[in-house]
Amino acid sequence: MTTERSSAPPSTQLSTTEVAVLGLGPMGRALAGALLAAGHPVTVWNRTPGREDDLPARGARVAADAAAAVADAPLVLLCVRDRAAADAVLDAAGEALRGRTVVNATSITPADARAGAVRARAVGHRSLHAAVLTPTPTIGRPEGTLLLSGDAEAFAAHEPILRALGTVRHVGTDPGRAAAFDTALLDLFWTTAHGLVHALALARAEGIGGTELAPYAQGLPLLLGPLIEDFARRADERRHPGDRSSVASAAAGLTHVAHTARARGLDTSVLDAALAVTRRAVDRGHGADGVSTLVELFAQ
Repeated sequence: MTTERSSAPPSTQLSTTEVAVLGLGPMGRALAGALLAAGHPVTVWNRTPGREDDLPARGARVAADAAAAVADAPLVLLCVRDRAAADAVLDAAGEALRGRTVVNATSITPADARAGAVRARAVGHRSLHAAVLTPTPTIGRPEGTLLLSGDAEAFAAHEPILRALGTVRHVGTDPGRAAAFDTALLDLFWTTAHGLVHALALARAEGIGGTELAPYAQGLPLLLGPLIEDFARRADERRHPGDRSSVASAAAGLTHVAHTARARGLDTSVLDAALAVTRRAVDRGHGADGVSTLVELFAQ
């Protein structure tokens, strides 16, 4: 069953509750700082000492080891580089985690998040996975956005504290669901970022400066909002009319771009991959369908 609840940060300080933050990279420090600003006692620990920055001056206690960090904290936030680092930290905390709730804000795959929930049950602590969708300067502010999934009771119990981090939403009891949102959005971001840098390279090859191109590129985000809503609705309905643009026209456009880039000696591997998928859709009789029909092709 999927449940969704959202809440924004409160305007006043919260009742104090001890929170442990394990991992003091930029995001971990931002999470700890937001909790301190909300009036919570915070204990921090990092595998490499000396990453605390100004947190001790702001009131954070620095623990000698992971087990000591979580000893008095009903809620533990874990934010490290990857799953291997997260597992190492959880191993270091060991039995001290029993009975606590661990919110893993590490960027991991949905499968990793589900495996983490199984591990948590075996060890004896509750778990939530958090996908942090916005950068460190937004943490602790309404524009800071965190999606959480997993144990709904644990979320309800700790929601008042989690609200100190930004706008939080519980998106379902499947432990991997928040990570799935994160992965899909990263897919969109990085393919978009690749398109931008490739466009800048193509423009340069044709004698157009990046700052010359930028004002025209700025108009594209205005098109994306309605396009995202339209494609999302079509994907859910599995209906892909070609009334506005078709797969065949997309194939023609991509062919033109790839040919121009190749003629200038640019790497076209990503364009070629996109073109191959689009041509495959045409070959299967979907040339007159809308471009959103590629959702179905990717799923095959």
